[in-house]
Parts: sequence; structure tokens; C-alpha cells
Amino acid sequence: MSESVRSKRIYILPNLLTTGGMFFGFYAIVMGLSGKFEMGALGIVIAGIFDALDGRVARAMNAVSAFGKEYDSLADFLSFGMAPAILVHQWALAPFGRLGWAAAFFFVACSALRLARFNVQTSAPDPRISNRYFQGMPTPAAAGIVSALILFANDTDLFAVGKVEAHGFEAWFTLLLVFALGALMVSNLRFRSMKDFTGHRRKPFLTLVAAAGLITVLTIHLTTTLLAIGLFYIVSVLHSHREYQRLLAEGKEVERDEAEEFSL
Repeated sequence: MSESVRSKRIYILPNLLTTGGMFFGFYAIVMGLSGKFEMGALGIVIAGIFDALDGRVARAMNAVSAFGKEYDSLADFLSFGMAPAILVHQWALAPFGRLGWAAAFFFVACSALRLARFNVQTSAPDPRISNRYFQGMPTPAAAGIVSALILFANDTDLFAVGKVEAHGFEAWFTLLLVFALGALMVSNLRFRSMKDFTGHRRKPFLTLVAAAGLITVLTIHLTTTLLAIGLFYIVSVLHSHREYQRLLAEGKEVERDEAEEFSL
């Protein structure tokens, strides 16, 4: 096998994973427009798995490229910006009329701004800045919370498809959550990225035990666990941002200043 052919295969693999994630994002949109909300939410969850894999595969195979970064960003906008906004609008926000589609559009716009800011920051990386924090909630996390809420609500019959009351508590909660997730994506709050996590290398046995425990909990009630993890990630920003501020005061972190005009 020639080196050129091998190189092409290395670069194709992570981009194929990105394409797979984009397919499931598109699938989620189609399912949402068809009224199959649970299937659409599962599509976004699967897209998140592909998104987690493509970057890791590219780095592991030394196949990181500028094309791959841009392609991944466009795929993320479709899968974690457009797809969850359309899905949640069709599922619970449509009865609100203009307020409902305004909330969905706000989510879309904030996801685009979040991705654009991230691209600007990573295009000129500062070696003084660690990767332990995200500036603003990552778009896959926001989309995942929307999907987890839909799966949880459908599993527990909190929403009856086609009978959502615009002034019901669940509908108002969903509306406010969509606005909140959009604001969190473009905020200056620091969320842990877990990219600095090395516990699986230092204590692999305990990591396996923790993984087995997580799988057990997911087996007991998948949708409740997914929603709990998502809500916990939101609440965890209270600790991670305070930790970031402390490290910043100690000179162990450097504040990102690129594209700061896009920050709230």
C-alpha cells in the first residue's frame, strides 16, 4: 500500500465519522417534522456519540486537518443547533406561537455564535491556556439536555403528543430551558471540558468499576439518568467557574480574549 493511499484513508475515517453524526442530526430533523420526537431525540444522542469519536480518532491517527475542523463545525451546527431547535419546537414550543419559534431561533443563533467563537479561539491557540474549561456550554451538551428532556418526558408521559397545553407547567419549563441553554452557550461561564481527566490512566481498575456502575444505572432507567447527568452538568458550572476564577487569580490560567465581543 502506497503512503499516499494510506494517508487518504487516515483522513477519510474521521470525516466519515463526522458525516455519520451529521446524518443522525438530519435524521432528527426529519423525525421531528414527522412527529416522531423520541426517534429524533435518539438521533441527536447518536450524533453526539459520533461527535465524541471523530475528533479523538483524528488525533489518535494524527489526521487532524483544517478541513476536518471546519467540516466538524458545520456538522455540529446542523446536529446540535438546528436539529434540537426544530425538534423541541415541534414537540413543545409550537403552541406558544411566535414566542415558541423565537425561543427555537434563539437557541439556533446562540449555537452558531458559540461555534464561531470556538473556531476563532482554536484557530490561534495560546499555549498558556489550558483545555480544562469550555467558555460557555458546549453545543453538544445543550442539545443533549434537550434530547434527554424529550426522552424523559415521553417515557414518563409528562407530555401527550398533540395535546401540549401552551400554559402548562411542563411547556413553560421547556420554553425557559431553551432560552437558558442558549444564553449559557454564549456566556463567559467556564464549564469543565474533562479533557484533562487522567484518572483512567492512574486508576484504571476504579475507572472500570465506575463505568460498570454507570452502565448499571443507565440500565435501570436510561432517560432519567441522561436527564440527571445533563442537569448536573448545568449545576456543576457553579463549581467549575469558581475554580477557574481562583486559578485565574493565581496566574495558573489565562483569560481568552479572542472574539470577546461575542461574550455576554
